[in-house]
Amino acid sequence: MENQVHKFFSLFLSIYLLGYFIIFRKWAPKIRPEASSCLISLFHGTPAALLAVAAVLSAESRSLAAANTNFQNLVLDYSAAYFAADLVHLAAFFSGRGDLTFVFHHLATLFVILTCRHVAAHGAVAVLTLLAVAEATSALQNAWALARARRSDAPFAASVDRVLSVPFYGLYSVVRGLLGPYVVFQMAAFYSGGGAEGVIATWVWISWVVVVSVAIAGSVAWVSNLWVEVYTERSRQVEQKIR
Repeated sequence: MENQVHKFFSLFLSIYLLGYFIIFRKWAPKIRPEASSCLISLFHGTPAALLAVAAVLSAESRSLAAANTNFQNLVLDYSAAYFAADLVHLAAFFSGRGDLTFVFHHLATLFVILTCRHVAAHGAVAVLTLLAVAEATSALQNAWALARARRSDAPFAASVDRVLSVPFYGLYSVVRGLLGPYVVFQMAAFYSGGGAEGVIATWVWISWVVVVSVAIAGSVAWVSNLWVEVYTERSRQVEQKIR
């Protein structure tokens, strides 16, 4: 199947520019790039999760070593284009250590997607399952991120941030802290048991397991910091009431 990354990349770039110059043009210059990044993430996350599930369920074989179908390759191209487009955003508006985490995450994700698509040409069932799990919280995360970006100057955004924070952190913790590791464990067990021997090179599946495991650890660390922030804020509020 012909590579479609360039077409999807153009789509995401166009959506980003639409957000930056039109939809969020009245927002503060400091947060316009982040809002535009959230916009393309909204166009990627939930659609990619649904497409990934459909691509896996529609395949004749759901083996983790099965050859990629055209539909699966299309979804891989769609996601690769999004992460490439968001990397351009991060490169253009790099703001320090916080963004560095996302840069490494995107590069790691691209590595897994591209090696599955162009090196192994097998294993899309495993990679797309991980993608579906990872993007399950995307819509809620982007709504939270947009509200958080405006919470200091918009009372409604501050209210939305307060309402969404704990539910989002909870769902994200379950998905990234429990469901994600479970899927990776199943992958590691299948591949280490020789399930893809002669089909997917050992270095490829090992790199997938290692890269995804590191990415999950980073996600857990990120949400853990947010939980600490909630605890600190709630503790301060309780102390103020006591006084």
